Amino acid sequence: MALTKQSIPTPALVVDLDLLEANIARAASDAAAAGKQLRPHMKAHKCVPLARRQIAAGACGMCCATVPEAELLAKAGISGLLLTSPLADPRKMARAVATGAMVVVDHVTQVRWYQEAAAEAGTQVSVLVDLDIGDHRTGAATLDQAVDIALALDQASHLWLRGIQAYSVSGSHGANEAERRRISADCFAQAVAVRDAFASHGLHTDILSGGSTGTWTVDVTLPEVTELQAGSYPLMDLAYRKIDAGFANSMTVLATVISANHADFVTIDAGFKAFSTDRPFGPEPVGLPGAGYRWGGDEFGYIDSAKLRVGDRVELLPPHCDPTANLYDRIYACRGNNVEEVWPVMERIQL
Repeated sequence: MALTKQSIPTPALVVDLDLLEANIARAASDAAAAGKQLRPHMKAHKCVPLARRQIAAGACGMCCATVPEAELLAKAGISGLLLTSPLADPRKMARAVATGAMVVVDHVTQVRWYQEAAAEAGTQVSVLVDLDIGDHRTGAATLDQAVDIALALDQASHLWLRGIQAYSVSGSHGANEAERRRISADCFAQAVAVRDAFASHGLHTDILSGGSTGTWTVDVTLPEVTELQAGSYPLMDLAYRKIDAGFANSMTVLATVISANHADFVTIDAGFKAFSTDRPFGPEPVGLPGAGYRWGGDEFGYIDSAKLRVGDRVELLPPHCDPTANLYDRIYACRGNNVEEVWPVMERIQL
């Protein structure tokens, strides 16, 4: 018997394939029209079948936030990987080198450790210098520090300086497009200054990588950006819907009404363990105008609606797609009411 939404055990992570495919196609088309490479971030979904769809649409590879993500994609035969997080553990660096991924550094010590790992493996590793362009999370903090790192890379026999990573967290969720445009333009202006300093030292800079889903319409117009790292655009979430990021919300959490003994609200089987809780707002029910969601505990949530009955299915937009996807071991890929495929997340299940 074919699997349908009514037969999926809840809570469950589902995607609308029509919307997902439209999002993937639009991003690929926009990037190609702008003459930029698209290397999407798989941290949003951690899912090999979804990554394959992005590659098939034209992506040059995939970004990864963690070594296990890079290892997962490398095992699946996906190349063109970029590990976007600096590392400070030589053992993890050796694992990163084994995946064939391009890596980033923000300190000369990391250059030495990657050189040792690459030499041990007998391989050449492509490297970007990670810049702090305002978020103060990772990245070289000054132009001089970035140049020192780049010069060290240039001297490393098993490392190849390819350019710069300049990612803005704050830009991706600016209040409106004008604010996001200002932040993104300012951030990449800093990156260009570093790129020009590299060039003045005769250093290689063919890649300037960054950008996000929230600044997508901005970043495709900036001539200095060579490749885009946006990751959330296939799935989307409530945070991006609130800033009107332009892509469709294809991912929802499917839940079931398990109690309806009150006149103005019902209880569903999706609580703190079913959604990310890192935003200042909770999930939003789909197709129930005026119905709000309230947290009810680890396994429970309340929906303020008198229309729902015991056994009814409800879909909700998660506040943040990345940590929500990370809570699940599979994604149900649906076309209308039918489940066409079931995709594992981080290979936590064998299908």
